[in-house]
Amino acid sequence: MIRISNIKIPVDNLKSQSEEDQLKAIEKYITAKYRIREGELSSIKIVKRSLDARKKQEIHYIYSADVEVKEEKYYFSKPNVMEIPKTKYVPPVLGSQKLNNRPVIVGMGPAGLFCALELAQAGYRPLILERGQDVDRRVKSVEAYWQGAPLNVESNVQFGEGGAGTFSDGKLNTLVKDPFGRHQKVLNTFVQHGAPKEITYSNKPHIGTDRLRQVVKDMREEIIRLGGEVRFETKVTDLQIEKNHISAVVVNESEVIPCEVLVLAIGHSARDTFEMIHQHNFEMQPKSFAIGVRMEHPQAMIGNAQYGPMYEKLPAADYKVTHQSKNGRGVYSFCMCPGGFVVDASSEQERIAVNGMSNYDRNEKNANSAIIVTVTPEDFEGTDCMAGVAFQRKWESLAYQEGKGCVPVQRFADFRDNKETTVLGTIQPNIKGNFTLSNLRNCLPDYVCESLIESIEAFQRKIRGFANEDAILSGVETRTSSPLRIVREETSLESNQKGIYPCGEGAGYAGGIVSAAMDGIKVFEKIAAIYAPEK
Repeated sequence: MIRISNIKIPVDNLKSQSEEDQLKAIEKYITAKYRIREGELSSIKIVKRSLDARKKQEIHYIYSADVEVKEEKYYFSKPNVMEIPKTKYVPPVLGSQKLNNRPVIVGMGPAGLFCALELAQAGYRPLILERGQDVDRRVKSVEAYWQGAPLNVESNVQFGEGGAGTFSDGKLNTLVKDPFGRHQKVLNTFVQHGAPKEITYSNKPHIGTDRLRQVVKDMREEIIRLGGEVRFETKVTDLQIEKNHISAVVVNESEVIPCEVLVLAIGHSARDTFEMIHQHNFEMQPKSFAIGVRMEHPQAMIGNAQYGPMYEKLPAADYKVTHQSKNGRGVYSFCMCPGGFVVDASSEQERIAVNGMSNYDRNEKNANSAIIVTVTPEDFEGTDCMAGVAFQRKWESLAYQEGKGCVPVQRFADFRDNKETTVLGTIQPNIKGNFTLSNLRNCLPDYVCESLIESIEAFQRKIRGFANEDAILSGVETRTSSPLRIVREETSLESNQKGIYPCGEGAGYAGGIVSAAMDGIKVFEKIAAIYAPEK
């Protein structure tokens, strides 16, 4: 087979977004361009697709495709033709050291889920401990909270099967360099468990919260089928460490589970677990992250700004914007959700945090994105490793007060002018959860507010309408990444407490669904290279 890149297909040349119609268009293009005769072309596989909208009147999809064709060597001299790169995931050679107890994974977000799935497939029969509920009960619990029921601090947008990503857009893009094939393995695994095939080639893949829920459920069932065990509503409340090595975990403050291999995939919001392991003298460091607001615009406005009149024929438009503010802080969009919802993503009593979420179809009226400002340990009060957590809690508590227990919401013009919003304008919030018209200047640091105003007005020069006075701001967005890092040894990936493997976003080694899943696979590889699976 050969790989042909830079295949340009005008949007109007596609009858639909189906894979069948895309393949027909690609076949028509390459047979004409490379003069491939009838009967010489055996198969086409799409490996990459991106959208070129730099010229609004000439919008193209740009494809790369692997093509099986007779006399393939003849085509290597042609433009944009190459051999297929041979990057393929190679599983580790399994170790020989005996495990007295099966591996225990704490947390069932992408890092824990993928680590457990790999262990199960290799015969280790892992035990997963998840403080939250299974995805079906979790969805009901979260929706009840959004409609006014009390917050379940153990099962919410942050905790439960699938992790925080279960209530998100399900974005699968990552900037992590991957010479080992883990990235493609993650995408292929998602497809095997029900995700749309297009995620394996789309430049900006996403699953959507509605489809992701079924995918993680299917992965759980596969782990159980292979001999693993999953226990929900099972919170690790203490550790037993002997001679600097894990010997057992304590769950729900009573049951003791022996183990000598423990994967900590606890997520970026497991603040009580951070406090617990801090008491066990884990080496931990505060780290930089970002805080700010969710900003909503009409999806049609974003589509028209990005694609022009063609926007209605294209998938919901997204954007990515960055700005260096005069005070030296970086400001950028994060977790942009086309056609989505802002969600109350709180996980602690009397604190409010927001996030964004989209279904697969991305067909809601508003687009939203976090617009966030970098903060560093120098901004925190104190130098303790938990100082970033205290910083998050401070502003979330103020948001709870400002919103009177609901999500505080404000028009951009009022935020700019530092006055409480009393009447909404032409844009209405699309929020999962109750909200209150407020003044977000009361629940963010002054330097963050200054940076946000300057940057939003700068983004207007890139996206017409971005600084619309009626654009909706919601707060506060504080859970962009973990506020600390659980230090692990570079080679073994263990913490200073041996046998314990900090993993994923909560440990400070990932920043999204795919990078967390890839880190889970990396941890699996380290465990599997030492220990033998059960026979």
